Amino acid sequence: MRISFERAGGFAGISRTKTVDTADIPANEADLLPQLVEASDFFNLPEKITASTAQADRFQYTLTVEDEGRKHTVTVSEAALPGTLRPLIEWLQKR
Repeated sequence: MRISFERAGGFAGISRTKTVDTADIPANEADLLPQLVEASDFFNLPEKITASTAQADRFQYTLTVEDEGRKHTVTVSEAALPGTLRPLIEWLQKR
């Protein structure tokens, strides 16, 4: 499994990107990552998740997950972040 992650916006407007591949991380983390993706129901989320009203200085996250021939990208605003996706976002930000 490979995840590309970008966090953009915020007060300073700085963009941060990273890519995580389960083949390149310790086994305990490589086991946890697919569980977080599955718990978020990632492959069934819409491509864009936005808040009903725009809010200044909020982050926007773009995640692309590639796994077993599947590829899906989701862009979500911080204000509209589904609770099921939050653990995955938090894990990626700590890496």
